[in-house]
Amino acid sequence: MTSETISYLETVQQFLVTKGTEVGIGLIKAILIWFVGKQVIKLIDKAFSAIIQKNKVDISLQLFLKSIIHNALTVLLIMTVLTTLGIEMTSFFALLGAAGLAVGMALQGSLSNFAGGVLILLLKPFKVGDNIEAKGVSGTVAEIQIFHTVLKTSNLKTVIIPNGALYNDVIINNSVESSRKIDWIFNINYGDNIDLARKIIEEVIFNDDRVLNRTTPSIVVSSVSNNIVSLKATALVNTTILSALETEKIEAVKKAFDQNKIAQPSSYTTVHVYQKAS
Repeated sequence: MTSETISYLETVQQFLVTKGTEVGIGLIKAILIWFVGKQVIKLIDKAFSAIIQKNKVDISLQLFLKSIIHNALTVLLIMTVLTTLGIEMTSFFALLGAAGLAVGMALQGSLSNFAGGVLILLLKPFKVGDNIEAKGVSGTVAEIQIFHTVLKTSNLKTVIIPNGALYNDVIINNSVESSRKIDWIFNINYGDNIDLARKIIEEVIFNDDRVLNRTTPSIVVSSVSNNIVSLKATALVNTTILSALETEKIEAVKKAFDQNKIAQPSSYTTVHVYQKAS
C-alpha cells in the first residue's frame, strides 16, 4: 500500500470520526423532513381544495391554483432539505446567478407556458368541460394546469398541450353556444324522386323534439353531378347531443331510403374503347 493511499484513508477516517456523526444526523433529519413535509403538503392540498370548493371558485381556476400551491410548497420543502444537509442557499443561488443566462434560456418555454396558463384563466377562451379544437386536436378540456392543458378525445386519448402554444394558436370552442347546426349530405341517384327523398329526410330528421328548428325544416339540393343528386339537410340542436344525433340520423335516413327503394348512388367510370380501322 502506497503512502498516498495510506494518507487518503487516514483523511477519510479522520473525517468520519470528526464529522461522521454530524453528517449522519443531518441525513436522517433531511429524510424525516422530506417524508413529513410530503404528508404536510398533502394535508394543505386537501384543506385548500375544501376552501376553494366551499367558495365555489371556477373549476378551471381551482385546478390552476392547486397546482401553483402544490409546486410552491414542494420547492420550499426541497430548499429546507438542502439546508438541513448543510448546503448553503446563498451559494446555491450564486451558482444559479452565474448560470443565469443558461437557466433563463432553459426556462423560456416554461415561462411562456405559465404566462399562457394565466391568460387562459383570465380571458377564458375555454374552461374545464368545454369541447375545443386546437393544434390539430379535438377534445374535452379535462384540466388546466400551470404549464399545460389536458384534453380527453372522443376515443379516450389523453392529449397534453403546452399552454403557451395553445394560447397562441387558433382555438375553436364548440361549447360556447348552447345550440349548433348540423349539416347532413345525402346522395341519391339522378333518376330518383327528389320530392320523395326530401319527404323521407324531413320525416326522419325533423319529426324529432330534439331538433330545435323542426317547424322550419331546411332541405335543399346542394349539388348535381353526372349520376348523383346531393340533398343537404340543416338542423339546429343542443350542443350536448350534437354528435349522438348526427350519427343516429345518418343511419335512420339510410334505412328509410332502403325501405322506399332509394338506392345510394355508386361511383363509376365509363371507358370508351375505340378500335382502329384497318
